[in-house]
Amino acid sequence: MKRILLAAALSLGACGSLFAQTHKTTVDEQIDAAVGPTAQFISDIVFYELRITDTISVPLILLWLLLGALFFTVYLGFINIRGFRHSFDIVRGKYNQEDAPGEITHFQALTAAVSGTVGLGNIAGVAIAISLGGPGATFWMILAGLLGMSSKFMSCTLGVKYRDVHADGTVSGGPMHYLNKGLRERGMAGFGKFLAAFFAIMCIGGALGAGNMFQVNQATQQFIAVTGGEAGSFFGGGNAWMFGLIMAVLVGLVILGGMKSIARVTEKVVPLMCGIYILAAIFVLIANYTQVPDAFAAIFEGAFTASAIGGGVVGVMIQGLRRGMFSNEAGIGSAAIAHSAVKTNVPVTEGFVALLEPFIDTVIVCTMTALVIIVSGAYQIEGVGDGIALTSSAFATVIDWFPVILAAAVILFAFSTMITWSYYGLKSWTYLFGHTTAASVSFKVLFCAFVVLGAPIQLGSVVAFSDAMLFAMSIPNMIGLYIMAPTVKREMQDFLAYARSSSTQPLTKAAVKAEASKA
Repeated sequence: MKRILLAAALSLGACGSLFAQTHKTTVDEQIDAAVGPTAQFISDIVFYELRITDTISVPLILLWLLLGALFFTVYLGFINIRGFRHSFDIVRGKYNQEDAPGEITHFQALTAAVSGTVGLGNIAGVAIAISLGGPGATFWMILAGLLGMSSKFMSCTLGVKYRDVHADGTVSGGPMHYLNKGLRERGMAGFGKFLAAFFAIMCIGGALGAGNMFQVNQATQQFIAVTGGEAGSFFGGGNAWMFGLIMAVLVGLVILGGMKSIARVTEKVVPLMCGIYILAAIFVLIANYTQVPDAFAAIFEGAFTASAIGGGVVGVMIQGLRRGMFSNEAGIGSAAIAHSAVKTNVPVTEGFVALLEPFIDTVIVCTMTALVIIVSGAYQIEGVGDGIALTSSAFATVIDWFPVILAAAVILFAFSTMITWSYYGLKSWTYLFGHTTAASVSFKVLFCAFVVLGAPIQLGSVVAFSDAMLFAMSIPNMIGLYIMAPTVKREMQDFLAYARSSSTQPLTKAAVKAEASKA
């Protein structure tokens, strides 16, 4: 399989080189011209907007996600707040079940899922939100993260409950499985199959777009910027696809090993990259400590000031919520695919673990990025740009050599996100085409090819395609969450009864039921 992937990647690279030599326009320009219009067309459909005034409109998909997250927060009794202690207990191994079915530990499941969410959305996405919506967009991003914790709890609990454990010990789970099985249990088999297939198709698109092209695109731009720019860098001037080829080979080498291989990489890379990034952010904030109170004031004032950038208060809210949801993917359902591989006999335990993702991703990392951008004032300087360029410029105001470190961090963020999303896409692919070696190899080759294609595409096209596929996944997923909400609430209440008890029995389904019956 390794030879197949490497041969495919090298063949694609050779074709790209020949194409560049025989055409006046670059490979980069040809790819963007082909993909751009399609990406925008898909985006226009998914983000159909409800016009409120002549200047303000709201994408209906955002209301769909926000109202769902708000409903689950209230319905589950604000489990996003009161479940914190249990989340940490589970992650640190208090309820580990070594003999339980599954492939990875709770901590590995968390790092694998976080690697798919803590990434360039936190670096480039925050910068885009602030450049379009001003500092006030940060407030709405944080709110999206807090509410999204409840949606994540729902989907990851169901992901484990309705997963498939194969004969070889590997696991397949996620929305396509709980939509199919869960709705069949409720007498809606046909509807469940349709929603599951729709989710799987959109997830494949999301894996190739948000989890692949957007990541490698931003990593490529940052690497080119710190190695001489378009004119001086080897990968500039139409050669960005070559950087994508290198990344494709590295990604291919990791994803060959399946979820266990991915988890081994992410449990090392995620803490490292988050640590480096957060320490650098703290350093910048300490250097600008006198500006930090003003930055928080700008965030709160900008969130509710009608004269803010981006169409007033509603415009700021839309930018913040859109980038917040893109960042933590709550309600999308993707993280449930990774969490489904955990070793446990009690599905709701993984729901508690999943609570931590949006908090780490949005409330901590995104807020740190936003504060750095705001205290530096980089977002107010013309010509700085948006996306990763704005974040890089903000850090460089204090650490002039930091763009080099950021480039390394961005590549690590992009790499870890891509390998996790390759797993999401693979599980959706094999759900549709069968759990076979041929299906697995074909998707991995396709995924690596899209790494090469994503490197040179213009940011607008990548963001449009990425957002559209991601948010489209939420349509079937949220429908399923609403229908199966009582099941999750019942399992949550049973576990909380067990956790409150003085029982010395190991955590099992029977022990949980026994304690719940006493409550």
